[in-house]
Amino acid sequence: MSNLKNFYREIPPLSSGDSFLVFDRVKDNFDFPVHYHPEFEINFIQNGKGVKRIVGDNIEEIDNIELVLIGPNLYHGWELHKCTNKQIHEITIQFHNDLFDETLLSRRIMNPIKDMFNRSIHGILFSKKTAEELSSRLTKISKLDGMDYFLEITSILYDLANSRNQRLLSTFTVDYDTFDDYDKMKLVYEYVQKNFAEKISLDDVSNVASMTSISFNRFIKKRTGKTFVNYINDIRIGYAARWLVEKDLSISEIAFKSGFNNIANFNRSFKSIKKCTPSQYREDFSGLKRIL
Repeated sequence: MSNLKNFYREIPPLSSGDSFLVFDRVKDNFDFPVHYHPEFEINFIQNGKGVKRIVGDNIEEIDNIELVLIGPNLYHGWELHKCTNKQIHEITIQFHNDLFDETLLSRRIMNPIKDMFNRSIHGILFSKKTAEELSSRLTKISKLDGMDYFLEITSILYDLANSRNQRLLSTFTVDYDTFDDYDKMKLVYEYVQKNFAEKISLDDVSNVASMTSISFNRFIKKRTGKTFVNYINDIRIGYAARWLVEKDLSISEIAFKSGFNNIANFNRSFKSIKKCTPSQYREDFSGLKRIL
């Protein structure tokens, strides 16, 4: 969502000369009001089952262990919610969005990290297996110094980028200017953003990308992990979720405004993607803590 004025803009204590900032703490009160900041943020949480996580337009209860990467200016927050554990272990790593500049990221060895950073504007949830495998390394970071500290976090970023079963969290993003100019995905994204409220055929988007329908299906699946239909629906539901929070429109008005031609299809798609009904989603968001 692009409307950040309702949320708190956090100023992390990172100086211009710092590389990474690491918080390693055990808490019994785990309420972090929805906020945003231009820095990247990695969040590792243990013993937090039942905590409510908010990332962009995604709201979920977390499991006992989880690992998330938050991209720049993507709003996020946590509430204790149903968690009764008094020993919630949190490790947060923050770093400037220009720490790894374009010259470095353009090197082939950095391609996985560059791609991960591009996707992080949605927020990335890593698999439970990945979180468990990296837990011991993450808990040791705060005890490292100097180049060991820098290299270990960079190594962890590389392992995260190459890990399996990552899931994007927010269907809507703050900004999407991270594509290379020559990237076909940029053309597809811009076309869908302009036309999502209308009927979009596979042939329409394939032509935009100068590809056959068969090639485009493979391309979109590889780049997004979704089929063409699911990709379009994700964009539409992302806008719908944004409007449920920001606009005083009826659910049926939002359904048609976001490109669905009937309310039943909209409700079905919304519940499939957001795991709740549109009315439940609107109610959940209205109860979130906000700092104005």
